[in-house]
Amino acid sequence: MKKVTIFGGGTGMSTLLRGLKEFPIDITSVVSVCDDGKSTGKLRKEFNIPAMGDIRRVMIALSETEPLMEKLLNYRFESNSELNEHTVGNLLLTAGTQVTGNLSDGIKAISKVLKLKGKVIPFSEDNIVLSAIMDDGSIVEGEHNITLSPKKIKKVYYKDNVNVLEDVLKSIDESDLVILSMGSLYTSIIPNLLSKKVIKRLNSSKAKIMYVCNMVTQPGETDDFTVSDHINVLNEYLGNHKIDVVVSNIGKIDKTVAEKYSTLEQKDPVLYDGENIRCEKILNNYVSIEDGVIRHNVEKLSLDIYSYLVN
Repeated sequence: MKKVTIFGGGTGMSTLLRGLKEFPIDITSVVSVCDDGKSTGKLRKEFNIPAMGDIRRVMIALSETEPLMEKLLNYRFESNSELNEHTVGNLLLTAGTQVTGNLSDGIKAISKVLKLKGKVIPFSEDNIVLSAIMDDGSIVEGEHNITLSPKKIKKVYYKDNVNVLEDVLKSIDESDLVILSMGSLYTSIIPNLLSKKVIKRLNSSKAKIMYVCNMVTQPGETDDFTVSDHINVLNEYLGNHKIDVVVSNIGKIDKTVAEKYSTLEQKDPVLYDGENIRCEKILNNYVSIEDGVIRHNVEKLSLDIYSYLVN
């Protein structure tokens, strides 16, 4: 069975995993742990632990449990008590970390209950802080603050040295394919490339590096970015081993939906500019509109990735 290591975080990675888990692939998800908003931020401060939010989403995406369990784990309390804004899944992961002594073992224990079709590994056990240098030279600390800042990001880095888990490096060594998932470029994907150890292993890996490009831009992070712009930024953080293949949407997004995104969320479709792309390309119409929200068609996307992997 082919082994795939996927780097990412947030809803983009979760969406990709929901499709890939249906194929006979050995999946390892490496999750960025620098989120510090809402429930995750509160738990990080109180227990001095890595971010739980993206890990929760990824575990749910890989689980084989009933839909009710997904609703329970994602349930967010709304009250005037200390439970306000906390999700059941985040509290469960925090408890697992406290009981087992570390996040990795907590994830393994809960994974058995959820019957995951793959492994979930946190990028680090450290309570890490993501920082960014903005286009005006100012520095913003914390993923949540970086995302909210109206300024354009010039570069992201970790405030302190980060200890990457050995399981992350081992997974790269054993992989037949390494995937950089769709998701927030600077705050979900690139944080996984800020370790010299990770870059060294990618440099020596025989596995192809695949990037699944976003469908729409993200305000403050990728305004006006084309597909090649995303690739170029990622290649700046990668070492000698650059992106080998990009997966990109070439389908048209409904004009009404696109205008709604542009007006309400300042997000625009990412334009495919093949003439500026030098790596291999996997192209298809991946557009799926779910309740007015633009998503990748996970069935098409996963099938194309699996076909590339086995051929």
